[in-house]
Amino acid sequence: MDKEKIKEKKITFQAPRGMHDILPADEPYWERIENAAKQLARTYGFGRIETPILEFADLYKKTAGEESDVVEKEMYVLKTKGGDVLALRPEYTAGVSRAYLEHAMSRMGQPQRLSYFGPLFRHERPQLGRYREFTQLGFEVLGGVNDAIYDAEVITIAWDLLSELKIKNPLIKINSIGCRVCRPIYKKQLQNYYRNHERELCEDCGRRLKNNPLKLFDCKNAQCQPFKEKAPNFLDKLCSMCTTHFKEVLEYLEEVGIPYEVDHRLVRGLDYYNRTVFEMFADGKEEELGALPAGGRYDYLMEMIGGHLTPAVGFAAGVERLIMVMKAKEIVPNGNRLQKRVFLTHAGDTAKKKAFLLLRDLRKAGIAVSEALAKESLNAQLRAADKEGIGLALILGQKEIYEKSVIIRDLKTGLQESVLLDKIVEEIKKRLK
Repeated sequence: MDKEKIKEKKITFQAPRGMHDILPADEPYWERIENAAKQLARTYGFGRIETPILEFADLYKKTAGEESDVVEKEMYVLKTKGGDVLALRPEYTAGVSRAYLEHAMSRMGQPQRLSYFGPLFRHERPQLGRYREFTQLGFEVLGGVNDAIYDAEVITIAWDLLSELKIKNPLIKINSIGCRVCRPIYKKQLQNYYRNHERELCEDCGRRLKNNPLKLFDCKNAQCQPFKEKAPNFLDKLCSMCTTHFKEVLEYLEEVGIPYEVDHRLVRGLDYYNRTVFEMFADGKEEELGALPAGGRYDYLMEMIGGHLTPAVGFAAGVERLIMVMKAKEIVPNGNRLQKRVFLTHAGDTAKKKAFLLLRDLRKAGIAVSEALAKESLNAQLRAADKEGIGLALILGQKEIYEKSVIIRDLKTGLQESVLLDKIVEEIKKRLK
């Protein structure tokens, strides 16, 4: 019994599998990505939308597809005390579309340009770049007319996002998966082709062949790759309208000098996509992380949830994946919080109280200040400043209180000078600029 009690005391809590903490060291990356997304939203005229983390589970069943991996394997579903069956948000597009219908946004100026940034939840196998709780940013264009220029616009925004984050030479893979007219013809041809290899397919592909043959292209199993290579080309089966639409998208991208690679095997994992689909990869190759920005057109989604046929196109990007790529490429976020901070120190009890007042005055003036006022030793405080990587220290001692001044010390060179307290804000701002 005593051994069991000792064992219980040793148990420590950890984040649930697939969930992760965001630590202060990563904050500059998150801030950089969110600021880049906000700036692009302002530049392109997108308004912010935020949908509930919980939605009715049927919303995703109708839009993503009953047999999609998201619905069948990955959704976190719960039943409320009132009997409602809800799901933690596994993706944004369905909720944004629901909000568009619920709030009659079709009566507003069209198209509606909407952006978002928030957490999603999918119960999938945790691996590099994949979490069960993760964050996405995205841009959606809903309503208006079905014009290829909007497809090109969202691809351009995704390209600009990577450029803003200094992720160079991304590869864009792009395809058209047709419409209600031409897609059934291709799906039939694809099923006929794969049936000749049905016994050689993995278990998941055997199920996909019967229920949703386009998902065969999503398979990463090595035994299924040879069949994908020789599968019929979707682009050969597009109707004239889809062919024209896709050709125009590519022409717009060429017009602005954005390179791309047409991949006739590219599909997206959710049922609501039609026509243009695309994915972007770092370094011009598919890394273990998978796609960065990715998305496409989804003109039929509104009909699935009770609305009318509504042209729509958009993309999303996983923030954690972007951070991993930035770190792998040693991209340091601009505006690192440690580069523009000062460190306030004191020497003596009286100086400690005055330092607390000065600390408040500096922060009111918009100056970021770190401190270790609980440490009594000046050397210990300066070591703390060095550990944070801060290059500028303020030293307040008995003499400085009497002279109404403060010492500014450059911790890299060791040079220091005394500045009057009523000039300190101006002097610090000048040095940090």
